[in-house]
Amino acid sequence: MITRWFTAFTTAALLAGCGTSPSTGPAPMQGPARLERPIPYPVTPPAEYQRAVASGTRTATGAPGARYWQNRADYQIRTRVIPDQKRLEGSETITYTNNSPNPLAQLHVDLTLNQNAPGVVRNEPAEVTGGVEVTRVALDGQAVAQGGREGARYAINGTRMVIVPSAPVAPGATVRIGVDWAFKVPQAGGSGRMGYSEENLFFFAYFYPAMAVYDDVVGWHPDPFRGTGEFYADFGSYDVTFEAPAQWIVFGTGALQNAEQALAPAILQRYRQGVESDQVVHVVTPADFERVTTAGQNGMVTWRFRADSVRDVAYSVTRASNWDARRTAVGDRNGDGRTDHTAIHAFWRPNAPRWAGAADMEAHAITFLSEFTGIPYPWPHMTSVEAEDIISGGMEYPMMTIISSFTRSSDQGLYGTTAHELAHMWVPMIVSVDERRYAWMDEGMTTYHEAQARKDTFPTSTGEIEDRESYLGLARTGGEGEIMRRSDFHYTGAAYGVASYPKPSTNFVSLRGILGEATFNRAWRTFLQRWAWKHPYPWDFFNTVEEVAGEDLDWFWRTWFYETWTLDQAVGSVAEGAGGATIVIEDRGLAPMPARVTITRENGETQMIEVPVETWLEGRRTATLTLPRHASPVIRVEIDAENAFPDIQRDNNVWARQ
Repeated sequence: MITRWFTAFTTAALLAGCGTSPSTGPAPMQGPARLERPIPYPVTPPAEYQRAVASGTRTATGAPGARYWQNRADYQIRTRVIPDQKRLEGSETITYTNNSPNPLAQLHVDLTLNQNAPGVVRNEPAEVTGGVEVTRVALDGQAVAQGGREGARYAINGTRMVIVPSAPVAPGATVRIGVDWAFKVPQAGGSGRMGYSEENLFFFAYFYPAMAVYDDVVGWHPDPFRGTGEFYADFGSYDVTFEAPAQWIVFGTGALQNAEQALAPAILQRYRQGVESDQVVHVVTPADFERVTTAGQNGMVTWRFRADSVRDVAYSVTRASNWDARRTAVGDRNGDGRTDHTAIHAFWRPNAPRWAGAADMEAHAITFLSEFTGIPYPWPHMTSVEAEDIISGGMEYPMMTIISSFTRSSDQGLYGTTAHELAHMWVPMIVSVDERRYAWMDEGMTTYHEAQARKDTFPTSTGEIEDRESYLGLARTGGEGEIMRRSDFHYTGAAYGVASYPKPSTNFVSLRGILGEATFNRAWRTFLQRWAWKHPYPWDFFNTVEEVAGEDLDWFWRTWFYETWTLDQAVGSVAEGAGGATIVIEDRGLAPMPARVTITRENGETQMIEVPVETWLEGRRTATLTLPRHASPVIRVEIDAENAFPDIQRDNNVWARQ
């Protein structure tokens, strides 16, 4: 560990009991006879992660190893939406490439919308619609039977379909998986992540059988979708075709390939104008609702999309939504010295008037986050869809988000949710974390990004303070859960929410306060750039930060990610006599953190002394600061005047002379 000592304006202060002086620097500390508090013990990654490091796919520095690999799934999907029946029918071919060094005796496929099937284990209420109807499964063109004990076969258990090929898929080999399927659309399926609203809007997400992840740490990820813990997927390419009735607009992940065949001429012209404009173009208004598409064939219009380097797809099908479009800058994607742009789209119904500014909100968030993360937004568009009744809040998908109307909220409220959902384009859509187990990596990092975007747009925004108070509010009740607890297994929804969103974001703010903004930002960007288009685990993040910072931070990870300890530092006493001033700093909580003490004298002079975290890591509860005699007496002592750390009781952080 690296001890961090500093003073401001003067170096005359002494840490009594720690043997420091301005001339000699820190002297070795003598530990107390017995510990007065628990000490955070080192973080030991699980055995499967350690095996990955030993095999060379990961490293102890947090970087991907020389032997890192991940599998790939490429999809061809054709679907048909039948609005009056609330039904979607589809057929797909998955080309799955085994890049692992292991033969695969099984192939695991997620059927997420089986959460709506009867009898399925779930941890949130769900409308029972029957789930996914699988009518055909094939491997390399050969039909596969359901059930049985020999030969190629498949079985469905809840939200997981397991296919057993007649022979294992060898390392480096590919296999083509064919599936025909259909389902009745739930009104708010996937726990409010897809569905339909007001007979004029469908949003399709998790609608197709998708490969589960087989990775270098745990192999096939076995965790089913229960409703709370979210998603984990490999990257691949998608060729997706939707058939929908005329005058319904389909839009979603990927580049629209056949705009000329799908959009009515006037709408097509505005669409092309919008994606090249720096100002909002109204592609569709209420006056256009009955003439937005071509006639199609037999009343059905075909829409085709292609996407590469995405881990999922999602699509809106709308009949009465405004459509706004513009473009926004994302930085230099390819290093040619020129600024690149992405298209911005917003679909919103007339009863959501706050959405009139949604496209501009998207544009700001995408431009800001491209610069802040150091990773330019990589895809051809970013689209938000107003989906009141399906969702309360927002949900993210590659290039897409659905958000509620925010009619009774504010512009700041809509912007905050927009920035949050669009920040997900970086985590988990580029840095592809396992949301189902480690929601904090997805939601916590995104909540931190949201707070930075809010601050850039609304300089008076208090996003970081709001996150801290959300965390502390639950912590004061004793109801929080450990951040590293798996997402589906928190005791309450409040515990899951705080451990996934505001507390990890608050931890990142605290870590920034410890390391300094420049070092923290360098570590943050290093992690994002190292793991772009890959699958990081928590220990990859921990190790990356330690490598960049040059510090052993196990005490921080253990305290703030594995425990529910809280910080409570206090000014115990201040006494001043002929020999000078004596200040006692107490650490009354369980979470050890540096104590940054600001001392103000009557003549206005201030100085800062840091009680290093090592003091508390030795098991101490108090530290005594001894200041030499001074002509001007001490009138105020404050711990953490910068408000950098989440102290659970700030009232005792301040002493003022009466």
